[in-house]
Amino acid sequence: MTQVVLAIDLGGTSADFAFINLEGKIIFKENIKSKDYDTANSFVQLVKKLSNEAIKRKKLDIKIRAIGIGAPNGNYYRGTIEFAPNLRWNGIIPIADYFNMAFGIPCFLTNDANAAAIGEGMYGNAQNVKDFIMMTLGTGVGSGIVINDKVIYGNDGFAGELGHVIVKNKGRKCGCGREGCLETYASVTGLKRTVIKLLMDNKFESGLKGVSFNELTGKMVNDAALKGDKLAIEAFRYTGEILGKALANFIAFSSPNLIILFGGLAQAGDLILNPTKKAMEENLLKIYRGKVPIILSGLKGNDAAILGAAALAWKEMGVRN
Repeated sequence: MTQVVLAIDLGGTSADFAFINLEGKIIFKENIKSKDYDTANSFVQLVKKLSNEAIKRKKLDIKIRAIGIGAPNGNYYRGTIEFAPNLRWNGIIPIADYFNMAFGIPCFLTNDANAAAIGEGMYGNAQNVKDFIMMTLGTGVGSGIVINDKVIYGNDGFAGELGHVIVKNKGRKCGCGREGCLETYASVTGLKRTVIKLLMDNKFESGLKGVSFNELTGKMVNDAALKGDKLAIEAFRYTGEILGKALANFIAFSSPNLIILFGGLAQAGDLILNPTKKAMEENLLKIYRGKVPIILSGLKGNDAAILGAAALAWKEMGVRN
């Protein structure tokens, strides 16, 4: 009988659940659309129903040891999802308790960025690395800070919101209600905002001219830059400059061995890595210069979140790969 955990990646439009063994092998994975459930309790019951059906249908000889969940605004200490703006559930949801009652096994929860960091430490490029920072550069910017092999949660479970460090005085309006947050510049959305600003300034000829914000995608900017589009290249340079300066400050805080970039923006590779590294090194204290490499995640994009949730469960159960 194979020992597995039930790993859940909960998002705004859908959720994935999977059975994953200690080595990180996905035994079974299924996606659930948010339209198929209304409340947190109905979501839990649906996962239970579909899990049991999958075990019978696939004739899986497995034992589920625990449940791990990665979710937006997930509070590790309380096992709650708290005021997540992208979920249909309002207020504070004790989701870990719901799963514990439904399945009768331990359930552990953290936010999606911390889950990615835990997954990177168990299955990715941070294996055997005790001090690193994981930056998830997607629609927004998330982060997981690992010090001495432990994720930093702070006193209330919400430490490590590096995407909401202010990098520009009176800068861009952020969804959090403040101005100048890192995620308004160093996310895919931030990159798009930079492209539109550069188009409005009309300083560069560009194949992106005439494309609206809603039509624009990160891939379009990436493809344009690879073809030598000067505006697209400048957008990546500006984004990397801001990200690199922020990373120089983060290094002064925790002195990590590594910084790992993950998410849609990171998929641009050297287009974002090179200007980020340059700006980071230029702004580091001398004692840190040349010591902290920036690398890309070793987790496959489609499976990273679910592997992070699995790694959380295994780690909390005291089991190591």
